[in-house]
Amino acid sequence: MVINLFGNNKIVPNTGVKYSKLLEQFMNPFMADFKDYEYIEDIFEFAINAWNTANVNNIIPSEDVEKAINSIEQNKDDILLLKRMLAHKEEKFKGYTNFIVDFELKEVNDGGDPILSVVTQEEDAYLTNMMDSLDNEVTEEDFEENYINRSAIILKPQQPFLDWCSNLNPDDDFEEDIKETNIYLVDDKIDDVEKWLKKKFDKFFMMELDEWCADKKEWPQRRNYKMFTLWFRIETSEMIYDLEKKPVLKLD
Repeated sequence: MVINLFGNNKIVPNTGVKYSKLLEQFMNPFMADFKDYEYIEDIFEFAINAWNTANVNNIIPSEDVEKAINSIEQNKDDILLLKRMLAHKEEKFKGYTNFIVDFELKEVNDGGDPILSVVTQEEDAYLTNMMDSLDNEVTEEDFEENYINRSAIILKPQQPFLDWCSNLNPDDDFEEDIKETNIYLVDDKIDDVEKWLKKKFDKFFMMELDEWCADKKEWPQRRNYKMFTLWFRIETSEMIYDLEKKPVLKLD
């Protein structure tokens, strides 16, 4: 299955000319330049980047593209190769303006060369998605503005908890539901969340038990922190960010 990296907006079926064939033709003169590349997928990624950059070059001022290329953190040989491929695209494939947004190499049963397939987008759709992506890009300022004063305790049920639930309800098949993770937000002023949790663990233990059985007689009666760590995998995080603009709703 070919995965579209940009959503389902105006994906263009490859009717008529096949962009998979065009891409292979585009790459062929340069294959010797990729001798140090270990994986063929990396070569395709490089070639697709060159193809799409050449298409952008026809839309925005060439000096801006040149500046962007020179800022890429790659070795000099790769930059020179990219520029050669841009010139090749402009000379031989200028009329093919679709952007290549994904590819797949499908293995064949007879052990021959894998079959290449690609997904393309028309220029307008590609640029729209690219601009939307830039608008939604998270910046360092976003993190600073959206930091919230909470730490998080994440409890992931382990086998003893799953066994307990299963014994209570042997006829129900809800193991996948039980595996859902609960996250608890606590005061970020707690210096050591794990140390604090050793004293407060039973509150969280009871909340987890109550979620699946309201009858306290069915709960394990001699609960301790060691049992807690056997029943739940504990993860903590002291850096919590809320990137949504609407306020958090806390139900009474």
